[in-house]
Amino acid sequence: MKKITIALLSGGTSSEREVSLKSGDQVYEALDKKKYKVIRYDPETEINRLVADAPEIDAGLIVLHGHFGEDGTVQGLLDLLSIPYQGTGVLGSALAMNKIAAKKFYEKAGLPVPPYIALNRGEKIDPEKIADQLGLPLIVKPVQGGSSIGMSIVKSTENLKHAIDIAFEQDNSILIETYIKGIEITGSIIGNEKLQSLPIVEIIPGKGHEFFDYKAKYTVGLTNEICPARISDDLTKKAQEYAKIAHSALFCKGYSRTDMILKNNDIYILETNTIPGMTKTSLLPLAAATAGISFSKLLDILIELSLSGHKNSR
Repeated sequence: MKKITIALLSGGTSSEREVSLKSGDQVYEALDKKKYKVIRYDPETEINRLVADAPEIDAGLIVLHGHFGEDGTVQGLLDLLSIPYQGTGVLGSALAMNKIAAKKFYEKAGLPVPPYIALNRGEKIDPEKIADQLGLPLIVKPVQGGSSIGMSIVKSTENLKHAIDIAFEQDNSILIETYIKGIEITGSIIGNEKLQSLPIVEIIPGKGHEFFDYKAKYTVGLTNEICPARISDDLTKKAQEYAKIAHSALFCKGYSRTDMILKNNDIYILETNTIPGMTKTSLLPLAAATAGISFSKLLDILIELSLSGHKNSR
C-alpha cells in the first residue's frame, strides 16, 4: 500500500514557538511510519519549500500555536495549495483565536461566559471604573494568543495598570474579565459532521499557580490533570454539551478543546483551542487515552478526518 505523504508543520514565529516544536517532535514520533511518509516544515523559514512540495503532499498536520499558525493564516495557505489539513478552517480558526469574537459567538449560542470588557491600545484606562464594573479579582489577557502568555490575575486596582501593560506587550487589544474561582475543566471534541465528546479533564494547577499558566501547562508534574473529571454525571454531560455547542458556534471542524470553569453547578466558557497542544502534558491526548484512543490512533483519526473533510468540501 502506498504511504500517505504528510507535511508536519511546527515551529513558526509566534511566542509559542518552543511549545509547537516540542509538540511537533512528539507527533512525529507517534506517527506510524509504515502508513505515512512524514516531511517536516518550519514555517519560520520553509514556506517556499512547502509550496514547492505541495503537489506531492497528501495531507498537512498543523502543530502550530498562536499567530500565523492557529489564526487561519496557514490554513488559508494550505487551502490555496489544495492540501487537506486536520482541524478547523480559516473562518473558525480566526474566530476562536480572537477571544472577543469568540465570546460574542458563545453568547449568541446561549453559552454563559464571565462578564468582560475589551480595551484597545491607546484607550483611556480607568482602573477604578473597571473594578467597579466587573468586580475583583480580574483576569487580564491579550485578545489573541494562547498558552496563557501575557495573562494575569489582578486582586487590586493598584495592580491593574501593570497587568494591562503586560497584556498589551502581546497584542493591540486586551480582554478583562471577572475572575471566577472554581474548578478548571476542559472538554475535547472530535469529528466533522458527527461529533464525539471525549471525557472531561479536571485541571489542578500546582502549588504557587493560581491558574493554568504557561509554566503549569508545560512543566511535567507541576499540574495534576484528572480524567475523567471528579464531577457528577449531570455536570459531565453539561460540560460535554457545552464543548459541542462551542465547537459548532465557532465553525470548528475535525477537533477542538474548550476550556471552562465550574463554580457550584454553573459552567462558564473561557475559550476554544482549534489546535490543542500535543506534548506529553497536553490535555487532548489525555482525554483521548482515557477514551481508549492511543496517541498514534488519535493522529490517524485526525488525518482521516482531514482527508474526508477535504473530499466533501470540493
